[in-house]
Amino acid sequence: MKTTLYIFVVLSLFTATACRKKGCTDPNATNYSESAKKDDGSCQFNTTYSIPSTYAFTRSGNSTVDFSGQSARIEQLLQLIDYVESGETAVISAQSIQDMFQNTGGNGGGLFTGIAANATKQLKDKCFALDVTRIESYFDSVALASNSFANAASNGQAGTLTSGTSTYLFSANGFDYAELIEKSIMGAVFEYQALNIYFGATKMNVDNTTSVDVSAGQYYTLMEHHWDEAFGYFGVPVDFPTTVNDFFWSEYCDNQNATLSSNSIMMQNFLKGRAAITNNELGDRDVTIENIRDMWERIAAYQAMAYLDQAIGYFGNDNAKYLHTLSEAYGFIYSLRYAPIETRNMTTQEVDDAIAAFGNNLWNLTVQDLQAIKATIDAKY
Repeated sequence: MKTTLYIFVVLSLFTATACRKKGCTDPNATNYSESAKKDDGSCQFNTTYSIPSTYAFTRSGNSTVDFSGQSARIEQLLQLIDYVESGETAVISAQSIQDMFQNTGGNGGGLFTGIAANATKQLKDKCFALDVTRIESYFDSVALASNSFANAASNGQAGTLTSGTSTYLFSANGFDYAELIEKSIMGAVFEYQALNIYFGATKMNVDNTTSVDVSAGQYYTLMEHHWDEAFGYFGVPVDFPTTVNDFFWSEYCDNQNATLSSNSIMMQNFLKGRAAITNNELGDRDVTIENIRDMWERIAAYQAMAYLDQAIGYFGNDNAKYLHTLSEAYGFIYSLRYAPIETRNMTTQEVDDAIAAFGNNLWNLTVQDLQAIKATIDAKY
């Protein structure tokens, strides 16, 4: 009897595993597969309009795409993080980071170059309002830590640690504030603006019949432009995933592609949604919005779990990499707050609880603590 039961259990587990095949999991697709458990990007849709293979849309021979404002803000964050990371070898100023955050003087307090110096664009005024103070407190923390850049970091001592060719600056309680600042702005500005503001009713329920201003070269409708701006905050090249940026959401979408098929799902939905708007198929647009919102949130959750796994591997072996990857995990978990509250998998309180589980000193965490935090996220995603 025990042998029979054992064989039954093994066969059941084998069958369950075998059934987790890849395929099209979108019920709106013509090749939807009920048995597919993981989307492989093969979904096909019976549309009456064409969907381009790259993010290029025209009308009467003129481009209708413009997300230059988002490109400027992405460049601002790149240069802001470059300045913050200079605290690994020199003392930096919290005021200078603040000036870059709000683009003081149109050139980030004299620190911005190129398109980042766009006088009309800044990160602060697009940031989720309730988190501005928290993010600005990180500027003070990293500047304070930079005063100790010449010291070796340890529990209770700010300073730097090196692993291979990489050097990181840590606060006295083990946080890599460069990572907290980067991930916080990725979430509180880029993700929040795209998923909540530009995909929200106020930005989507607008004119879609007339060009904004042909005389100024603005051949797009207002709805098309809002969609482009959401795409701009995702920060991928127009031919993604053929080309992948090695920073921000483009990088992390690609990092999780093997697990989530995130590259094709995100790009196909951005392309289809934009084509749907151009052809006034707003039902199709709304489906793609939900698909993008879901996948963007999952990218953050899975990247957080990946960093927790890495931190567990570095525990007790490489403090520099351990604290660095743990800070990245912390930042990605916090970014789960910026998925739309109506559809997100974790409530604000659940995210806050996961963050609280880190405590105030990363040096004091155990492997069991990290496994428990990961299990909490894994259970939701």
